[in-house]
Amino acid sequence: MNAKDINIKNRRATFDYEIVETFTAGIVLTGTEIKSIRTGHASLVDTFCYVTAQKEVWVKNMNIATYFYGSYNNHETRRDRKLLLNKKEIARLAKSHDTGFTIVPLRLFINERGLAKLVIGIARGKKEYDKRQAIKEREDKRNLARLMQK
Repeated sequence: MNAKDINIKNRRATFDYEIVETFTAGIVLTGTEIKSIRTGHASLVDTFCYVTAQKEVWVKNMNIATYFYGSYNNHETRRDRKLLLNKKEIARLAKSHDTGFTIVPLRLFINERGLAKLVIGIARGKKEYDKRQAIKEREDKRNLARLMQK
């Protein structure tokens, strides 16, 4: 698997949340963490972000599997990792975080320079009827695609 092909998505996020705004952030990683991501061994399930009082953004509960060839230098699989954003973006995230929104990671990828990036979104939770509507739209789209193939 090529490192540029890495595109790990949080599919549950778009089902549970309505995404209002997105940002692309860098991640502070150790050596074995980036190697593990480049092999595709990461997960964004049950992951969320928060802003600290020191105006830093952290991602919590992101699972990066231990690197197979890493020795005693291997990393913890579920540790908090710092996100790299500029001051304006952090201020926007902090303001929205106070008003009932949540910050959800949407996608983890490797950019053209070989750096790991995380797309995060300011999100509002969907109600149960919104989720049913999303399921109905997805099924309608699937049925239409089946009819077009025949």
